[in-house]
Amino acid sequence: MTQPQGLPARAAAQAILFEVLHKRRPLDATLEAAGHLEPRDQGFARAIASETLRRFGQLDALVRSFVAKLPPPHRAGPTFEILLAGACELLFLGVAPHAAVDAANRLAQTDQKAVHFKALINAVLRRIAREGRAAIDAQDAARLDTPDWLWTRWCDAYGDEIARKIADAHLKPAPVDVVLKADTDVPQRPEGEILFGNVLRVSSDAPVESLPGFSGHWWVQDAAASLPVRLFGDVSGRDVIDLCAAPGGKTMQLAQMGARVTAVERDAERLKRVRGNLERMKLDATLVNEDARDFRPQTPAPFVFLDAPCTATGTIRRHPELPWIKGASDVTLLSGLQGELIDAAAEMTAPGGLLVYAVCSLEPEEGVEQIEAFLARNDAFAREDVAAKELFGMSELITERGDLRTLPFHLAQKGGMDGFYAARLRRRS
Repeated sequence: MTQPQGLPARAAAQAILFEVLHKRRPLDATLEAAGHLEPRDQGFARAIASETLRRFGQLDALVRSFVAKLPPPHRAGPTFEILLAGACELLFLGVAPHAAVDAANRLAQTDQKAVHFKALINAVLRRIAREGRAAIDAQDAARLDTPDWLWTRWCDAYGDEIARKIADAHLKPAPVDVVLKADTDVPQRPEGEILFGNVLRVSSDAPVESLPGFSGHWWVQDAAASLPVRLFGDVSGRDVIDLCAAPGGKTMQLAQMGARVTAVERDAERLKRVRGNLERMKLDATLVNEDARDFRPQTPAPFVFLDAPCTATGTIRRHPELPWIKGASDVTLLSGLQGELIDAAAEMTAPGGLLVYAVCSLEPEEGVEQIEAFLARNDAFAREDVAAKELFGMSELITERGDLRTLPFHLAQKGGMDGFYAARLRRRS
């Protein structure tokens, strides 16, 4: 990217960064700051914000090494965010130095607090333009861009080598994957490569809505997220309860496989999104707006799927702000909710039926430890091991306990995949 789109995009990016870093708001929830812009400027604003967050640890360390003492936000306003974004443009987005520095100066001029630090911004960014590349190349990127709370956890859970491979994978944005509605010969589909089954990795960077076949031939879903539903096997003509169903990718998978799906979601707005996706794909499911802990079907179902709310640390490539807006306390808080949900899901599972529990988290407390605790208190269920043939021969995705565990560096040669955990449990007859 060599031609910056100007001040409005940068102003939006700076506002997004301020909301994320100071108010801990998710990146997607802050993007309305760029909603009034032309599509090209929206794209540039998102690129600045997302890459700054992806490389936040490196950029933060770099800026602080060039500034003896940063002024506090209550005095400096968005000065720090302007510096971070300017450094990101210079070092990671390939913007010409004169354009990036001049734009940062003009952006500071528009803020009543940052304007007092315009000379600082100018001096620091000019120095970064001269010396920043050598400084960045000397950094340990994976370690700096992973906050201590996650680095320690991953080293404990997976070992130092795997933890570093996970962190390295997070340095690159995630590709877009789509699940084809029927098979690989759908009438319209984007350009790309079939990874396995009917999962296609898109090669275009155009907006998803503009790709061929958007109106009914495929839906967006990461390759890893498409695997847990496959643990049910043949569900054609059978009843399946999909708990915590939004945004609906797994609901659509099940419906496309011929199941009679009851999708349960407590958030009414998110349930509308499930309905919209089903309508676009011309697929059917019964939608229930209720908390999964309170819902009970008239009769237990032979298949119950629980994609539990979690810290989503397996999706950091897509949500680079997550390491910086969450902490270990979130794991503790959510693990309690997950325990309540899996107990409820167990009550909905018919004798002899299957319960699949899944989370897009890398944290053991939300995955394998959740299952071990459940099995310890509920002897009506037993773990049913996953076989490599169910995962298209990818035996590296199966843990020693027989569960599904994908990591961001799996399929690295093709661009990686999200981190997911899933366990299959059989209720005794």
